[in-house]
Amino acid sequence: MTYTEARVYLDKISRYGSVLGLDSIRGLLRELGNPQDELKFIHIAGTNGKGSVLAYTSTILSEAGYRTGRYVSPTVVAYLERIQVDGIWISEEKFAENTAKVRDAIARLKEAGEPAPTVFEAETAIAFLYFREMKCDFVVLEAGLGGALDATNIVKNTVCAVFTAISRDHIGVIGDTVEEIAENKAGIIKPGCAVVSARQTEGVERVISRRLKETDQPRHSLAGGASGKLFQAEPELARIHKEDFRGICLSYKEFGEIKTKMAGDCQKGNLTTALEIVRALRCTGYKIEEQAVKKGVMKTVWPGRFELIGERPAFILDGAHNEDAALCLRETVLRYFPGRKLYFIMGVFRDKEYERIAEIMCPLAHAVYTVNLPDQNRGLPAEKLARAAAEYCADTEAFSESYQESLSEAFSSGGSAPGIFRAVETALREAGPEDVILAFGSLSYLQIVREEYERISGAARAE
Repeated sequence: MTYTEARVYLDKISRYGSVLGLDSIRGLLRELGNPQDELKFIHIAGTNGKGSVLAYTSTILSEAGYRTGRYVSPTVVAYLERIQVDGIWISEEKFAENTAKVRDAIARLKEAGEPAPTVFEAETAIAFLYFREMKCDFVVLEAGLGGALDATNIVKNTVCAVFTAISRDHIGVIGDTVEEIAENKAGIIKPGCAVVSARQTEGVERVISRRLKETDQPRHSLAGGASGKLFQAEPELARIHKEDFRGICLSYKEFGEIKTKMAGDCQKGNLTTALEIVRALRCTGYKIEEQAVKKGVMKTVWPGRFELIGERPAFILDGAHNEDAALCLRETVLRYFPGRKLYFIMGVFRDKEYERIAEIMCPLAHAVYTVNLPDQNRGLPAEKLARAAAEYCADTEAFSESYQESLSEAFSSGGSAPGIFRAVETALREAGPEDVILAFGSLSYLQIVREEYERISGAARAE
């Protein structure tokens, strides 16, 4: 099987949709020899900040000398980004090799009349096979949807269960209230593991604490002295030494001065959560020196999280796609860019609270340009998003060319999506050197924005 054939195969099974539950993934991994049982996990669930916390944690562990796998979804830069070891993506050859193993296992399941796994379950199995082959000391694992019934929750050897900020998202799928959503996500807590949590609402804190008590059983402890203990991030205790849109320098609890290139109001919460993971692992007996923490944090990058890709004008990418993320983004923009003229590029999924996101963000904007997303099935039409934005910003325009229907035109013009291309081009033409362009919403289109910006900027430098 080639890499192209592997992608075609996975695209084919993706059409069958997704189903919550562990029966299919359990059967698939059994066919593959249960590779996950030979690995130790730091399992991360939450609504916002999972990717940043995962990036900080995995980079710190790699700097500390532990071979560290990371599994993330969705990706921003490229498909293979989702499976990494010590920051290096899985190769096309290894991905194809493990996809072939998974394909054959699925065929055997079908012959036996067992349920066929979903594409996410297949990708998760591919990742576990690779991490076992690479003999990872840790796998930092991001839950897909929820926690209890997510395919990643098939793992048993959880050293640390981590919760980033939990808020309203996927309403009606994993719960109708924040507490119900938290109950689902808290299902990743395993007996004997340590638990780390970002600052949560009182209701969510009660859910996590109750679940921890229910599962705190001495029979099986991977977390040593941290077993059954809750490590609570306290971002209010962080001492900020310097902060702007290029990064943050802070100290926290026993950690001395630490610098991160990841800016934004939410990053203080994400970074302190990652530092609490370090504290939990140290209590467990793992050696993580102060220098490894500082180097790891400084080296950490995570695409699409208040990411600065250009200056004069400042051009920023951010994956704020729900109410809490939008509130955080608003505070960050007000803090870093007071009095600056703001140009927004927006694209969101149709199942998100787009009207609330528009209400929070668009009063700040001088102009708003809405775009269609690559995934037309899930994407909110640019015109509909523009109507919501126009209630708060008079200068709103929809760039509504369909991504899929315009591919031939896009390739002939050198761009990857004409609507997004025109939005980026317009924003760069209209914004002055001291202004700010912010592309936000779904992570799924931010790489296209980046590529268009680099193409336009490169052409301008060549003139």
